[in-house]
Amino acid sequence: MVESNRGHLLPIYVLADESGSMMTHIDDLNDGLRSLHQALLGEPMAAAKVRFSVLGFSDDVVERVHLVDLRSADEFPLLSTRGMTSYAAAFEDLINRIPVEVKSLKAEGYLVHRPAVFLFSDGIPNSNEDWQGPHRRLTDHALTLGAPNIIACGFSNADAEIINQVATQPEFGFVADKGVDVGRAIAKFCTALTKSVIASGQSLGSAAPQLVVDKPEGFTVAIDVI
Repeated sequence: MVESNRGHLLPIYVLADESGSMMTHIDDLNDGLRSLHQALLGEPMAAAKVRFSVLGFSDDVVERVHLVDLRSADEFPLLSTRGMTSYAAAFEDLINRIPVEVKSLKAEGYLVHRPAVFLFSDGIPNSNEDWQGPHRRLTDHALTLGAPNIIACGFSNADAEIINQVATQPEFGFVADKGVDVGRAIAKFCTALTKSVIASGQSLGSAAPQLVVDKPEGFTVAIDVI
């Protein structure tokens, strides 16, 4: 087998809730993603190991940023609110998107690590649809090439049990503590996301590459919420 000569890459997808309930919080999330971008510009060795996408989901999914090398990215397009909260649409999109993009990166000569999806939502999924089916297919390594690790963060009206179900490991599901200011929770989520991206990127250059997930300050692991 020919050894990859372009190095290691970790595809990271931010899956951001753009439903109508996010209207008063979307500016905070846009600010947080801008801060992440600026922080990664100061960590070029880590940024080189990451390809970064931002997907906004509501009734459907809109790609805001596509597998960008953050060292050369222009300012991110803004997330904007619309519609309802379709987890099913989000997971169906990833089922179609991730295998194609993993194959494309491999064809470019990269050694591609299992993608990481950071889902961020302030509510519960639409009650009239089955999101568990697409979620199972998405995370089944036998069915989906590049079946991702999913890190799920919920705040406001998000349900801890659902967030825990979405996360692919118990320690990957977080809900904001009761009473935490929403704007502050979003800022802490983006800070933790930034640390995770930098640490994971740095890890890819080591002998034991791994996904590093940083728990946001002011959040509790979802499985521990009663």
